[in-house]
Amino acid sequence: MLIDILVLLLGLVVLVFAADWFVDGASSIARGFGISPLLIGLTIVGLGTSAPEIMVSSLASLQGNPGLAIGNAIGSNIANMGLILGATALIAPLAFHSSLLKRELPVLMLISIACYVLALDGLSVFDGVLMLLGLVAFLYWLIRAAMVEHKSDILTKEVEAEIPETMPNNKAWIFFVLGLMGLLISSKVLVWAAVNIAHTMGVSDLVIGLTIVALGTSLPELAASIGSVLKGEDDLAVGNVIGSNVYNLLAVYSLPALIAPGPVDATVISRDFPVLLAFTGVLFILGMGLSKAGSINRWEGGGLLSAYLLYQWTIYQSVI
Repeated sequence: MLIDILVLLLGLVVLVFAADWFVDGASSIARGFGISPLLIGLTIVGLGTSAPEIMVSSLASLQGNPGLAIGNAIGSNIANMGLILGATALIAPLAFHSSLLKRELPVLMLISIACYVLALDGLSVFDGVLMLLGLVAFLYWLIRAAMVEHKSDILTKEVEAEIPETMPNNKAWIFFVLGLMGLLISSKVLVWAAVNIAHTMGVSDLVIGLTIVALGTSLPELAASIGSVLKGEDDLAVGNVIGSNVYNLLAVYSLPALIAPGPVDATVISRDFPVLLAFTGVLFILGMGLSKAGSINRWEGGGLLSAYLLYQWTIYQSVI
């Protein structure tokens, strides 16, 4: 099993770097076609940070391991809110200034609830199509709202500022192709290693997806959020997580429904999805602020991180 673990870790490292190359290349190519930095940031960069989850879940579903795909999508969202926002807030408290960001929070809550309801009777191809249509509707709403508030909203300015610099066209295509190939190869290797580890340990693919794989595929969001908060871009740090969570639910979670439809593990319904909804609810309350300006202070960040570690401990206790 040691070889499988080393291969899995290598796959995760290559996956993260490949996602960066893919996003840099695709962003530069899009700029060359005259697409605005704001649109690139909201679509290519936003979806690009979820590329590891998309590739892993696609291959896992195609290979008959939908539990790994579902665990990856749900586990990544829980990691985004518990581990990433918790750790980021410990480095520096997060303040929510963007009105666009605050409008995304209730949308994320509604999408999370809707995906939970769809899972209750199992995932069907129809459910997958509904989620993809929801993704299209979300992107349309987000782009329209961002264009309206382009001059005044701090989040849109931070998104534009983070777009990778334009590179020569040949170099951009090399980055794009190498990134795409790296995503495909490392995802296949990662899924193979994860399934082997699950079988060796006698645990389900779902457990591996919720833990090791979810943590690994969330590394790009962790790096992006910490990098943003160190530069004082609080809204972008939180926006990365909210956007990634929406994409994970509508783009990643839809894949097992489209490729390998069937019942959802009872544990997902009774434990994992409720935990996801609880984290989303806490993020909604902290972000909206209610009686004060939206923020996540260090104590609240510590609470999020502690809750995430407790959730991981609960999973560990369930399999020993």
